[in-house]
Amino acid sequence: MKRKIVTCRTVLRRCAGLVPVNRQGMEMVQVAILVAIAVTLGLVFKSQIGDFVDNTFSSLSNAKF
Repeated sequence: MKRKIVTCRTVLRRCAGLVPVNRQGMEMVQVAILVAIAVTLGLVFKSQIGDFVDNTFSSLSNAKF
């Protein structure tokens, strides 16, 4: 017979009658946090990103294939 490991968190949820956490909602929060981090980094390094893109496209347009 296989024993099931029960954590304190599970016991507290059962005692309190709480439903398990919605994983899809947790994933949406993670996506929102990642998007916020990406936007913040874009705003902080805006000029460096712009310079990099300009240099890359100018070197591509000057290259002779």
